[in-house]
Amino acid sequence: MLSLSSLHPHSSPPQLNNPSLSSFSSSLSLSSSPSLKPTTTATTPKILYLRRKPLRIRALDAAQPYDYETKLAITHFHTTHHLKIGIIGFGNFGQFLAKTLVSQGHTVLAHSRSDRSHAAKSLGVSFFSDPNDLCEEHPEVILLCTSIISTERVLSSLPLQRLKRNTLFVDVLSVKEFPKNLLLDLLPPYFDVICCHPMFGPQSAKQTWDGLFFVYEKARITNEDSRISRCDKFLNVFAREGCEMVEMSCTEHDKYAAGSQFITHTVGRVLEMLNLESTPINTKGYETLLNLVENTAEDSFDLYYGLFMYNKSAMEMLEKLDLAFEALRSELFGRLHGVVRNQLFDKAQKAKSSLFNDNGAGHNWTQNGAALQTTSLAMRSQDVTQPYEYKGQISQPIDDSSKLKVAIVGFGNFGQFLAKTIVRQGHTVLAYSRSNYSDVAQELGVSYFSDADDLCEEHPEVILLCTSILSTEQVLKSLPLQRLKRSTLFVDVLSVKEFPRSLFLQYLPSYFDVLCTHPMFGPESGKNGWNGLPFVYDKVRVGSDESRVSRCDRFLDIFAREGCRMVEMSCAEHDWHAAGSQFITHTMGRVLEKLGLESTPINTRGYETLLNLVENTAGDSFDLYYGLFMYNANAMEQLERLDHSFESLKKQLFGRLHGVLRKQLFGTAEKFQVSREKPMLPKLSQSSAALPSSSDTLHVQNN
Repeated sequence: MLSLSSLHPHSSPPQLNNPSLSSFSSSLSLSSSPSLKPTTTATTPKILYLRRKPLRIRALDAAQPYDYETKLAITHFHTTHHLKIGIIGFGNFGQFLAKTLVSQGHTVLAHSRSDRSHAAKSLGVSFFSDPNDLCEEHPEVILLCTSIISTERVLSSLPLQRLKRNTLFVDVLSVKEFPKNLLLDLLPPYFDVICCHPMFGPQSAKQTWDGLFFVYEKARITNEDSRISRCDKFLNVFAREGCEMVEMSCTEHDKYAAGSQFITHTVGRVLEMLNLESTPINTKGYETLLNLVENTAEDSFDLYYGLFMYNKSAMEMLEKLDLAFEALRSELFGRLHGVVRNQLFDKAQKAKSSLFNDNGAGHNWTQNGAALQTTSLAMRSQDVTQPYEYKGQISQPIDDSSKLKVAIVGFGNFGQFLAKTIVRQGHTVLAYSRSNYSDVAQELGVSYFSDADDLCEEHPEVILLCTSILSTEQVLKSLPLQRLKRSTLFVDVLSVKEFPRSLFLQYLPSYFDVLCTHPMFGPESGKNGWNGLPFVYDKVRVGSDESRVSRCDRFLDIFAREGCRMVEMSCAEHDWHAAGSQFITHTMGRVLEKLGLESTPINTRGYETLLNLVENTAGDSFDLYYGLFMYNANAMEQLERLDHSFESLKKQLFGRLHGVLRKQLFGTAEKFQVSREKPMLPKLSQSSAALPSSSDTLHVQNN
């Protein structure tokens, strides 16, 4: 028998260097392979080495250390990510978390006061109606998904003695200082504690948890590898779903949450009381309010009350919100009072002047004033002699080109915003404004005119009024209408519609066409494009001639080409919808702006909508907001409804708070009364209502 070692005295293959294989290699002979035969040539050793299959160890039969299985179990604990988690409180939020826990392969047990066995079964969760049974299963984690106000009672009722003494307790409440103090006070020191807050819920995270904040504080984690690993594995449940993991103290969390989460829920509940509904002309801002209501409506009042009751910063935020709303109302009514006052005293002054100038004939000053106004308007419109065959000329077919000559009157932010798109589409744009915007106009490719007469003499086909609501009448009356072609199309883009419609029909001669429109967006909400945004219009007065109909359609096509959702609607219908959507949106935006809301490191999606709302409305002038209030007949009703909703919510909060305080103050007194031997108290006479004696009062207070 020839061993392999004798064939390779100087270069043993690596597989044979292991001492444990020496006996095996020494007994291996060439005869074990029928294809190999002994030879004495110099090449034999090389051939044998190249054709031999590598040797592998299949098993070891050596004795293992006595604690081998224990170490293996610890290693398995560290390497697997699966946990046994007991959820206490299996309502909407508990079930919401359970879905993800089960999908990740964790074993989930559940207990709740109500019977949730059917819901548990559908989710693959083991339900226990008795907490003793659940605790005897020795879950590694107890996840408290109770309401804030029931947490103390539930925690006190748990049979802690049936749990392993190294169990990890976790809460997911929306306030953090309260449960942290509670867990550290009521739980023995051998239990670990994590205080966390998923900043989302079943509605706001129904699609995904990716990018949503998860705040946590390791309140008490024992310094053992297994416990540290278990804590990390639980947190990894949320990290694996893409949550933004934020380690933050409970105190810091509550400070941020009062300014964001409590305000978000307060606004959401106020708006919910208004019964807001989607309209055919929703703005982006109004959409955010509807989404906010949807995101908060699913939460119970107990959750909201808990945010108020158990966050010491919440009362301060509620008072600030109240003051902000009062300040906005004062600003609105103060401006309204000024308008009414001016109207009253202006009329008195005119009456006085008429008496002196007309030698007592001033009793008809109102009618005379109206007549003078009509006369001056007629004179202005007749200043330029129009061709005798005017009607025949305008009925001629117009140029095939779809380009228009559009004059923008009022070249502020919104006028410039529209001009960019109109110029880009190839239309000729002229502009006029009281302020000098010549440099801006030049940058945009717009011809600027500082004199309205010069602009009108250019005979634009369309006059586009981009003035504020408050100045529209003044601007319209000041335009030299006689210098325009009598077929000119007048268009407004105001946020109210019945008011400009009435102005146009009152001040414009009947040969001018009138189109009332409202782009339901602005420089902020439409900065990324107009696609899908509503554009409302009412063809108030458009001549039946083909040229006029075509011109109106070409103007509307400016917005249709940008992807706007074109909505033809009467001015009255627009104002009815707008009061319930746009005015409410701007009101909430301005109230929140007065609060000075700021972004936090733990913004919820709901709070992000409020910040976006403030951003979208803050750029608008107060004149725009006041115009929405002053010139929409439905706005006052909406303001009163908003005020009533806020007051109702405060009564709900303080009513619940009063009940808690009353129970604390009089609970002992009521117990004292029940324990007295006398079954009935004597009836008090109406004349002498007996008060408790000082000794009785002292006794009650001491109890």
